Amino acid sequence: MFGAAVGLAEQYVSILAGRGVEWGLIGPRETERLWPRHVLNSLAVSGFVPDGSAVVDVGSGAGLPGIPLALARPDLKITLLEPLERRAKFLQLAVDELGLNDRVRVVRGRAEEHKGRYDVVTCRAVAPLDRLLGWTAHLFQPGGRLVALKGQSAAAEVDALDRVLARRKLSGRVASVTPHRDVEETFVVVLS
Repeated sequence: MFGAAVGLAEQYVSILAGRGVEWGLIGPRETERLWPRHVLNSLAVSGFVPDGSAVVDVGSGAGLPGIPLALARPDLKITLLEPLERRAKFLQLAVDELGLNDRVRVVRGRAEEHKGRYDVVTCRAVAPLDRLLGWTAHLFQPGGRLVALKGQSAAAEVDALDRVLARRKLSGRVASVTPHRDVEETFVVVLS
């Protein structure tokens, strides 16, 4: 899944298991599940990101899904947007150590205040979809998309946004994705 970057993906997992736990970004009980639950799961968004896209990962936290996406897709330019200073510092150290500075940048800030414009907004476990859309629509509209990793309530969240999506001239769909045979099914919401 990572091609030539598999060594960098292993290095990233080591960073998460070490500094990620020490800095409180990953729970100590999660270290055994970093590959399937966090890193490989993050790649569920990959098939919904067009080639050569400019991507912003909102609320990037420990870099999920942004860093795995950057490792698997060298064609992308990715901005990791994180409001908390400690997390932004972690992200910058990880990007530096992985040698991704040429195509991944870290920005400390809140989505609703960020002035960038992107082809794709990604996120994982940030907020309910209605709030997330309110925070991010200005980052990807017009012509872009929001690609969010969600839980089993994904379809209900999209259905609840029916009127809001119509008003914004957006459509929403939910895809069930299993990015790897060792990974549980996950749900990807695409608003475009």
